[in-house]
Amino acid sequence: MDAVDLTNCDREPIHIPGNIQPIGFLIAVGADWMIQRAANTEPYLGIEPIGLLGRPLHDIFLPHALNSLRARVGSLRGDDAVERLFSVKLISDAKSFDVAIHFSGRSIIIECETARGDEIEVSSLVRSMITRIQSTETIENILREGARQVRLLTGFDRVMVYRFGHTGSGEVVAEALEPGIDSFLGLNFPASDIPKQARQLYLRNVFRIIADVNDEPKAIEPVTQTEPLDLSLSLFRAVSPIHVEYLKNMGVRASLSISIIIDGKLWGLFACHHYSPRLPSFAERSAAELFGQMFSLVLESRLRSEINAYEEKARRVADRLMAAAARDTDRLTDAQWMGDLVLDAIPADGVGVFVEDKISLSGLTPNEDQFRRLANVLNRGEASQIFTTNRISEILPEAEEYSSRAAGLLAVPISRRPRDYVVLFRGERLRSVRWAGNQEKEIEYGPNGARLTPRKSFEEWSELVRGEAVPFSEAEMRVADTLRSTLLEVVLRLTEAASEDRRRASEQQKLLISELNHRVRNILALIRALVGQTSREVDDVGAFINTLDSRIQSLARAHDQLTADQWGPARLEDLIATEAKAYFQEERQSVRMNGPDIAIMPDAFTVLALVIHELVTNAAKYGALSDSGSVDVNWDVGEDGALTIDWREIGGPAVMPPKRRGFGTTVIDNSIPHELGGEAQTFYKTAGFEGRFVIPGRYVVRSRGKEIHKAVPANKAGGEALITGKHVLLVEDSALIALDAEDSLRELGAAEVYLAANNGNAAKVLEERQIDLAVLDFNLGRENSSPTAEKLMNAGIPFIFASGYGGEDVMPERFQHVPMIVKPYGTEQMGQALAELAVQKNPEAGSD
Repeated sequence: MDAVDLTNCDREPIHIPGNIQPIGFLIAVGADWMIQRAANTEPYLGIEPIGLLGRPLHDIFLPHALNSLRARVGSLRGDDAVERLFSVKLISDAKSFDVAIHFSGRSIIIECETARGDEIEVSSLVRSMITRIQSTETIENILREGARQVRLLTGFDRVMVYRFGHTGSGEVVAEALEPGIDSFLGLNFPASDIPKQARQLYLRNVFRIIADVNDEPKAIEPVTQTEPLDLSLSLFRAVSPIHVEYLKNMGVRASLSISIIIDGKLWGLFACHHYSPRLPSFAERSAAELFGQMFSLVLESRLRSEINAYEEKARRVADRLMAAAARDTDRLTDAQWMGDLVLDAIPADGVGVFVEDKISLSGLTPNEDQFRRLANVLNRGEASQIFTTNRISEILPEAEEYSSRAAGLLAVPISRRPRDYVVLFRGERLRSVRWAGNQEKEIEYGPNGARLTPRKSFEEWSELVRGEAVPFSEAEMRVADTLRSTLLEVVLRLTEAASEDRRRASEQQKLLISELNHRVRNILALIRALVGQTSREVDDVGAFINTLDSRIQSLARAHDQLTADQWGPARLEDLIATEAKAYFQEERQSVRMNGPDIAIMPDAFTVLALVIHELVTNAAKYGALSDSGSVDVNWDVGEDGALTIDWREIGGPAVMPPKRRGFGTTVIDNSIPHELGGEAQTFYKTAGFEGRFVIPGRYVVRSRGKEIHKAVPANKAGGEALITGKHVLLVEDSALIALDAEDSLRELGAAEVYLAANNGNAAKVLEERQIDLAVLDFNLGRENSSPTAEKLMNAGIPFIFASGYGGEDVMPERFQHVPMIVKPYGTEQMGQALAELAVQKNPEAGSD
């Protein structure tokens, strides 16, 4: 025998009972209007249902009645549509019938009941009822007035507004009663009282009447039909035996329900009880159904207005969060600051922040270890979805220990990898839930096997709920999703901007992507050209290697200027010098700079770097720097703060305007006007190329430094004295780079070079060898060389750092003075770093 649980009720096929209530008769016809099925026709038509099967409907109904039915079938729109006709004369005697007609699969269902003489004007009545609803101010009053209006219309003893909770259970939130009837207001009903398939029917068929639970249902003929008739939309559908027993246990003889549907979901019901048989007229029931639909719209509008007002407040919080965090992203890891801001929109008792494996807690929360384990559980869910539960112990049993502080949570993911969260906690809410009777159901065995028996007691029964928090509402979830988007923008360093700024940012991104592709190809081609040109200039292999190495190092520094993450203003002098050195040939070329000491803001620095790079490239390929000429770069700042840069090439070959407009020319001519709102003018004079560029003042920072009047210097070498004849420790995790660096150190004069790939190997060398000098790669895969640097510093052994991040490493403050070589490096760069280290050891040596 199958196990018995609450899902047995959920599996009951209540939409195909095979019977109808005896309040009228039912006929099902096909597309040819031949009668396929019938039920309870004899009391109304004088013909047994079995005698109607296979006959055309026009043999039974009058022609004008059949024409009316055909017309209404043509008006049916959608699978769940139902059409109604009032006081239709179907047969030749004096009776009139109220009729409902709808589709069920391939059949047309016609339900008829005897019309009453006291019909009402449905639209006028419903309009009056809705006007009263709309005049109320609060949600509570809307619900109370709705119950009152339904009771006045239907005459039922008790009318309740039954609202579904997030778990499926329901609570009576409003009520209208006949005097002397027991109140159910505030009582809760378990989810199992209304099975899942019943809730689905409430969505499809918003009105349900049970006239008398003692009525004997009437079978639909033929009863042996293999395919049962779907009565989901039927007005007369028979009642589940389990539900009949449930109502009898409650003492109810008749019931009526009207669905309240909000945003396409079953929000609740008007649930009506009567303690004697009751069947409102067809018109009254139609009015009640229409009222329910109109009531749902009014309630949905009022709820949405409240939610919109709440969400508008939350948007203001999100704006403040964006503005504050954009200025200081460290605040993202401050739970107290986050709580002060976010809790204004979503009430909670505590906040936990988990960002980049760092934890910050404020208010009533788990401790750090507990929070970290909870974060691991949250990581099992979807990366981009907020998550909420009002009982944390359901997803993490150990959370029961701290449920008094944090019983429920709302987790807002603010990154994908690694997972970062802002988690709002709500403490335990001890509450006594008033149930309409004990929820426990008994198992009964009968002719049809085991099934659940509806409970017999509906007297108030209280339950103390522990370990549970107040659930976060759907509106709060939507607010949390808004905050998630805001926090993601902050984390990704994206700030809100005006529409024009966003457009410019998008176009700048496209330009930079194109430039990336252009520069990668250009650099590869340029290196190839350098190899070829250098090989033609020198005959000696050593000279060839030194010259080529110097040029490649210059290219690396220029590339680093373009791609480094700049978060502060950068000097114009350094920008021009870095770009110019890539093509510098001592005693043949000259780039002279004249102007005030100024810096360029980060958002303009990359644009200007692209322009200067293209100018230098063109000068080296076709202009003054391709021969023995020179370039004068003069700049000045006007009264409006705008920076004007004049580029003039002198002494080179004759200049001709380009025959085609390449990407480099486009960058020179368009980048500054288009992205910065400045100006760009180019002149292809025979004596030499000239250009004038104007950068708006908002991108320019003028320092108090002296005026600059100097040429770009050649790279300096030195430091051999510090290394000659010395024993050197080289810590480098790449074998090829280590071998190349070892050659450079020996070339500079080192007597011995000891290689180490990690801190452990370096410690062993320091124990076994006498070391005079060290070169440390700062990043060693899974570790850095700080431990080795500490040992060297304590021992008084000088050292320098090497890095492949363009100087972008976040060095510990105690090592800020240590010279650094940027990869790729060679003998010349090693010598410069050693020269700087020598000056630090003997300041007087560099005083001149």
